[in-house]
Amino acid sequence: MHTSAEQIYHGQLNPAPSQGEDMRLFVDLDICASEQCKCCEVQCSYFYHPENNGAASLLELATYSLVCRRCDEPHCVNACPREALEQQRDQNKLLVRHTMRCVSCVSCSLACPYGTIYPEHVAKIAHNCDFCFDRRDKTGEPLCISTCPHGALSLRPASAPLDENTFLVGDDLIVHSTHWEREKV
Repeated sequence: MHTSAEQIYHGQLNPAPSQGEDMRLFVDLDICASEQCKCCEVQCSYFYHPENNGAASLLELATYSLVCRRCDEPHCVNACPREALEQQRDQNKLLVRHTMRCVSCVSCSLACPYGTIYPEHVAKIAHNCDFCFDRRDKTGEPLCISTCPHGALSLRPASAPLDENTFLVGDDLIVHSTHWEREKV
């Protein structure tokens, strides 16, 4: 199992995830991007960084995996003054933001003609989610689920049928998002 940061920054996102019997973290991007959720208020119990907001990396991973249109000439990458944004051609054009280079200028967000890169995802601090694999048996874990005031997070079995606009992202995440598909344009 890889953390969200490993999946985003080190190309360890499984491009062809399969359903299984395990429980996976579920994120509803439509709720996160709605007017009711102006800023992420969830708490995180990531062991190595107590001020962490792991949900930020989950949202970034889910957004880059599902919402990004993977442009042939990505305006967001070209707009970055610090070369902090990269489109990985060998990973199906998945966007990667190098947080050590990023200065949170949000040029990428402004340059994206589709509104894919949400300004609140461009933070200076690198966040990390370990999916609470080692803490799920403890009461109140994952903490992000119990502290999300809008119900955008939950645990769901990977074996459950996927509803419309619900997708497996890597081996640890299930995401609901109104998804853009190149083939339907």
